[in-house]
Amino acid sequence: MREVQGHTDIMPGFRWYDIETDEGSIRTAVSGSGRPLLLLHGHPQTHLTWHKVAPILANDFTVIAPDLRGYGDSWKPEGGPGHVNYSKRAMALDHLEVMAALGFDRFSVVGHDRGGRVAHRMALDHPQAIEKLVLIDIAPTATMYARTDMEFARRYFWWFFLIQPHPLPERLIAADPDFFLDTHIAGQIKVEGSVDPQVMAEYRRCYADPATRHAICEDYRAAATIDLEHDAADKDKRVAAPLTALWGSRGTVGALYDVLETWREKAIDVRGHAIDCGHSPQEEAPDALLEALKAAL
Repeated sequence: MREVQGHTDIMPGFRWYDIETDEGSIRTAVSGSGRPLLLLHGHPQTHLTWHKVAPILANDFTVIAPDLRGYGDSWKPEGGPGHVNYSKRAMALDHLEVMAALGFDRFSVVGHDRGGRVAHRMALDHPQAIEKLVLIDIAPTATMYARTDMEFARRYFWWFFLIQPHPLPERLIAADPDFFLDTHIAGQIKVEGSVDPQVMAEYRRCYADPATRHAICEDYRAAATIDLEHDAADKDKRVAAPLTALWGSRGTVGALYDVLETWREKAIDVRGHAIDCGHSPQEEAPDALLEALKAAL
């Protein structure tokens, strides 16, 4: 574990490390004391998406905020046979190893978007490690694909664009990465001005890396292939940890799904509610998210 320079101006009180797992290095921000709390970001963000809530959570928890493999400053492997290197099983194992390196074998997890999908798989594969689980603005991957209709395909077109065979999406995005990124985020954020310009600049910096863009496509390709195979194999397995589902009342997930119903098909103990925002409450409605996390954790 090697300490590196981080963004103390954006996330005060944190220290940054490159933590070596069995496969590669995971950039990780750490602060606070108390019960361990793992924060997993989504696409197209990095761990900095938590900057409005993580320093406050660190008053009560030891907060661990990594970059998912392929994202931010974490390692970026090739996809591997059948996109195995971006299966949510492989990505979940990264963070189990990160937590072990920090001395934690049991912890709570908050996952947004792709990070929520990683957290869901972690809770299925490693139930002994997960104390409580909070999933933000997702329904289960298999459910969303199985119930795909025109409205979902229109709103979440990238689920079907990014999974196209290499190198089609990679090359098309490479023509103007900032435009693709900015358009994607603008379409999901419903509270104007909620994305900090410094944080947005970091998202752009990371998206400018062709290896990141390829990794993101592999993440989505895995979700449409090997992750569905893993989900099918575990169709009768349910998450044991208490699960809180939160979603944006102005976003797609809440509009198209009964979110609690979808998770009650996958977990034993489910609760949750909508927050008045779009896809990213940690950036759009941090006070409301903190209140919800206080109750959930």
